[in-house]
Amino acid sequence: MPKQALRTLLAALDWTGNWLPRLLLRGVLAYEFWQSGVEKLHGSNWFTEVHTQFPFPLNFVPVEISWHLATWAELIGPAALILGLGTRITAVSLSLLTLVAIAAVHAGSGYNVCEEGWKLPFLYLVMFLPLILSGPGPVSVDHWLRSRHLRPRGLFHS
Repeated sequence: MPKQALRTLLAALDWTGNWLPRLLLRGVLAYEFWQSGVEKLHGSNWFTEVHTQFPFPLNFVPVEISWHLATWAELIGPAALILGLGTRITAVSLSLLTLVAIAAVHAGSGYNVCEEGWKLPFLYLVMFLPLILSGPGPVSVDHWLRSRHLRPRGLFHS
């Protein structure tokens, strides 16, 4: 392969790698959490069975409030992820929700997904890390707002 063709290919991969992976992460996570939110919206409140396993201080929040907070976080959060709007705070919020789910539902079931273990929620946490640390990427409302309204300042920008 000639050097110029290789450079062109690598440049195309760099360009695609700048936006596609985080867009796909946002899409996959949004789908998963949306499905869970819809199930809660149309299902019955099963938090009463696991509420005592919620970490402090969440175990003192009334079960109905916890149920509604989780339901709406799982419905609004995915919409924000798809748009790339408030992505970091949304990813942190859904990560905290996932940590509560691991503690209350999955921790005693081992690692295996088939046994409702904590493997899948742990993978969600790992998937949230690039969004928390690097943001949503250039195909997002956050990027658009930042590019138009914020000038880089501070420790890492001159």
